[in-house]
Amino acid sequence: MPAKTQQELNGLCRRKVYEAGATVAYEQEKLKYIGCIGKGILRMRKSLPDGRDHIVGLLVRGDMFGRVFDGPVHFAIEVATDAEIYMFSRKGFEDLLTRSVELERMVLLNILSELDAAREWMLILANHRTTERLAGFLLVLCRRWTNIAGVTASSPIRIKMPVSRKDMAQFLGTRPESISRAFHALNDDGIIKLNTPHDIEILDFDALIDLSGMEELHEDTAIDALRAGGD
Repeated sequence: MPAKTQQELNGLCRRKVYEAGATVAYEQEKLKYIGCIGKGILRMRKSLPDGRDHIVGLLVRGDMFGRVFDGPVHFAIEVATDAEIYMFSRKGFEDLLTRSVELERMVLLNILSELDAAREWMLILANHRTTERLAGFLLVLCRRWTNIAGVTASSPIRIKMPVSRKDMAQFLGTRPESISRAFHALNDDGIIKLNTPHDIEILDFDALIDLSGMEELHEDTAIDALRAGGD
């Protein structure tokens, strides 16, 4: 990105730190800023007319939120783990976006990444069994959220779970009890090792991929790097 554009962005930006559990934006709120996650994980929550809540997505480092050239946000945005967010004045950001091809490309790539993530979740949720959905969730943690989730480049791969069982259950369309049983089933089958409820080691990547139904990940370069203990 050109230095001038970066300088203008810096002038629009303010950094804010949130503790887990805080609400960053409410459903249908028209934000006066565009947010970009610097550290931590945020969750997107949707309230249904019957009073039920659903977690419909997670935002991690580099993800953006806020409706550029549009109206209110469609989901509440909450902090799942302690987070650092960079906030850009919406009016200033929109003005700069109309003048900067590089910034326009960055926003477009972010939108495409969101679409890819949504397609992945559709595949995961198409599985009928909770263990299959959980297997897909763990693979996405490893492949896309390596630094965020605390995955270490060692063998076996170790994950510090970034969200609670309750959040996972809402995200995967099941109950917390089912998530716990699925974790123990994977542990009993030797696919993962449960050190604690939030400290997990993946022992068999290929078995996890087979269980998830995401066969294309057998050839995924990010998974190959983790399998080999690389960066």
